[in-house]
Amino acid sequence: MKKILLFTLTVLFLNCNTSAQKKETEEKVKYPVTKTDAEWKAQLTDAQYYVLRQAGTERPFTSPLNKNYDEGIYHCAACDTPLFKSEHKFDSGTGWPSFDRTINGNVAFSTDYKIGYARTEEHCATCGGHLGHVFNDGPRDTTGKRHCINGVALKFVPSKG
Repeated sequence: MKKILLFTLTVLFLNCNTSAQKKETEEKVKYPVTKTDAEWKAQLTDAQYYVLRQAGTERPFTSPLNKNYDEGIYHCAACDTPLFKSEHKFDSGTGWPSFDRTINGNVAFSTDYKIGYARTEEHCATCGGHLGHVFNDGPRDTTGKRHCINGVALKFVPSKG
């Protein structure tokens, strides 16, 4: 009898997902800029579509923006939202453009479990495009954060003057 009770409790515990929990995970966040899949494919390059719309990752050390240290603002390549300032960029040695902070309110965050453990994923807060991930191994003398961003997800806009 104890085995049956233990088995029943185990099954109930493992299946304890309410419909509200399922609905919450199935619902997509609504962003101010939304387009159909076909519209995104027509607007973006294959590499941009792969990263921004399919949450892909570009190969490290392939982005010309990785070693760009000109003054300016890094915008979302999909919707032109300003995301990062050049003054907050640093060479992390990882092969991807890295920043110690975002432009407040322009980057959204979620939890990503795609590789078997939790990571903080970054999205453009305007269009939802996947940008990269944020880690706690950035410069200690500033924020301690490393926003590891796919260069193909960015458009660099140089400062005037």
